[in-house]
Amino acid sequence: MEPRIRVSDGERDRVVQQLQQAFADGRLGPGEMEERLERALTARSHGDLLPLIADLPDAPDGPDDVLRLTSTGGRIKRSGDWQVPRLLRVESEYGGVKLDLSQALVRYPEIDIELRLPYGSATIILPPGATANVDGVRTGWGSVTCALPGRARPGALHVRITGELEYGRLRVRTSRDRLGARR
Repeated sequence: MEPRIRVSDGERDRVVQQLQQAFADGRLGPGEMEERLERALTARSHGDLLPLIADLPDAPDGPDDVLRLTSTGGRIKRSGDWQVPRLLRVESEYGGVKLDLSQALVRYPEIDIELRLPYGSATIILPPGATANVDGVRTGWGSVTCALPGRARPGALHVRITGELEYGRLRVRTSRDRLGARR
């Protein structure tokens, strides 16, 4: 990184991700994490970012960053306190899928969810403030419902959802509209 070159949103996000991982690993305390995050989100040049991560290991990118959930006809459900990888691959021929990320540990500022649900449907619940891009989801007779902003925002979780739901439906919402969703 050239210290005087201006940084992009993506570069800021990568540093934020590395700081979040260091905090989750116990390398940073809450106060130091908050201070470094604020500096990372307001950084203008590489010179502003470099000191924030100079004493930290590189961000991981190994097999723990991918989770594959499969079912033929049963239901796939994840909720509560669970660890969300960088990439979730979800496959179910006929079953339903419910992924609740509202209380989960998400170490990355951006994650990807790949859906393969020929006859199944999915509900994805995100924490308040999160954004979701569903432009990569293809349906035949199904439907996609997502009222969340589609562009990433600095400091907020962004989820990219792709895949195929030939006859199923996809619904993406935040946890705060849970009660209104039960009509």
